[in-house]
Amino acid sequence: MRLSALIRLWLWLTLLAVAAFAVLAVLDGRLKAATGFGTLDLQGAQSALDYKRVFAAWIARQHAATAGFSLGFDYLFMPLYAVSFYFSAMLAREAFTPKRGLARRTLDYLGFVPLAGALADAIENGLEFSMLSGAPDDATARFAYMASNVKTTCFYVGLALLLGGIAGAIKLRRKKKDESPAR
Repeated sequence: MRLSALIRLWLWLTLLAVAAFAVLAVLDGRLKAATGFGTLDLQGAQSALDYKRVFAAWIARQHAATAGFSLGFDYLFMPLYAVSFYFSAMLAREAFTPKRGLARRTLDYLGFVPLAGALADAIENGLEFSMLSGAPDDATARFAYMASNVKTTCFYVGLALLLGGIAGAIKLRRKKKDESPAR
């Protein structure tokens, strides 16, 4: 893939991920304002009782529908942020580690961390939905909590990669402008 195509694709994926995140934030804010609990509150739930408390607040049909839609819409957000962060690692790699070596290989491997985070996010949402539609139990709650922690850690790595990708894209664009012939 050409570098200009990578930058363009990365930019579009990042913008789409930000837009999806904004939709999730608005939905979660409205749900939390109406019930006292948002879908983000599920990430801190560690027991069946914690989940039952949240689900009881969402007993009204419109709140349950909003929560279910948010959990489902998150599945659209997952590949967007995962691939955006992966491409961020590729841009940082191309901009800051032009020669083969440990640093370049490290950025290659770090690019896969957000993909693992998206997988953990999918597992977390699946477990949360199973508890929402069935009966929560402590073992499932603990497993969802662990998946949430893995996802959050991987997401922070992805945000660091995004910063590196932004800096890398700026550096690569400047380099390209400096190399183009003057008219």
